[in-house]
Amino acid sequence: MTKDQVEVVAIAAAWSAGIGVVGLLIATFTRQLSLRWRFALVALVAVAGVVAGVLGTARAMFLSDHDFEVVLWVSGVAGLVATGFALLVAREVVQESKAVQAAARRLGDSGRFVAPDGSASELTALSQELTSTSEKLAESRSRERSLESSRRELVAWVSHDLRTPLAGLRAMAEALEDEIVDDPKRYHRQIRENVDKMTRMVDDLFELSRIHSGVFPLQLDDLALCELIGDAVVESDPMARSRGVRLDVFAEPDTYVRGDARELSRVISNLMVNAIRHTPDDGSIAVNARRIGEHVEISVHDACGGISEDDLPRVFDVAWTGAPARTPDGAGGTGLGLAIVRGIVEAHRGTVTVRNVDPGCLFAVRLPA
Repeated sequence: MTKDQVEVVAIAAAWSAGIGVVGLLIATFTRQLSLRWRFALVALVAVAGVVAGVLGTARAMFLSDHDFEVVLWVSGVAGLVATGFALLVAREVVQESKAVQAAARRLGDSGRFVAPDGSASELTALSQELTSTSEKLAESRSRERSLESSRRELVAWVSHDLRTPLAGLRAMAEALEDEIVDDPKRYHRQIRENVDKMTRMVDDLFELSRIHSGVFPLQLDDLALCELIGDAVVESDPMARSRGVRLDVFAEPDTYVRGDARELSRVISNLMVNAIRHTPDDGSIAVNARRIGEHVEISVHDACGGISEDDLPRVFDVAWTGAPARTPDGAGGTGLGLAIVRGIVEAHRGTVTVRNVDPGCLFAVRLPA
């Protein structure tokens, strides 16, 4: 490159850079304007940079007055054409932006975002993010409605289940106070039973509140399934014997799970007590524990006769106690046991399911091995 060429390049760069700096300052102070005008500004700055470069280097390039005038006319016409095309492109971008804006406004009104078609890649990415956000909001609203419904059901259920034993306690206390009772020991025993029932209910409510609030600490250890099943059987066996229910238990040896011994024992005990309560006298319950791939599965198969398909999705809901056909002797539980089971299992990053398998239901807990 010759010295003259270097000089021309340097002069053109200086003049064009000066126009670019001015354009950048204008863009900074006008950044709140419509995209239409900002696109036009880009075109004008680009053409002005070319014109400035030509003006600055005209003498160095030894242009005649006629040639110089021609270059100015060409630059001016090119600038007008470029500005016109820039405005057309800006018009399309502004329309796409308004379409996204309208869809976002509908998101606020209806909670659902429908992405417009044919947008630029950046606006398409924004539309995808808004679509994902609308789906998350819909899930959140659905979950909130479900929680609110559960809360109302829980309040109504607690009020109902506490009112009956409290009324009984009051009646028995008044009878004892008035000394019109033939067998005071029987009344004292019934009072104690009602108090024990309400205590269990309050304890279950407290446990459930800890699970739902997220303050549910777990003391994790490597636990042998055989020992967990054995402890649950020892705890449930007296109840099973009193009802004539047979417990068939199998647990694979040398199978371990990472978890909280106390809480997992409660899970198995709750499932077994639930199965015993709903299995007819002289029936049998099968309890199995085995490893399946990267998980361990603990299943409890009772002989309750099954649960209606409509009720199956609600089995682990708070206050669900089952249909009358499932509790033939009226010995229903507090309605919190299975909800606590689900909470404890999910805290261990596991799952619990139920399905009808003749002659009853099969509850299956899966935990990471």
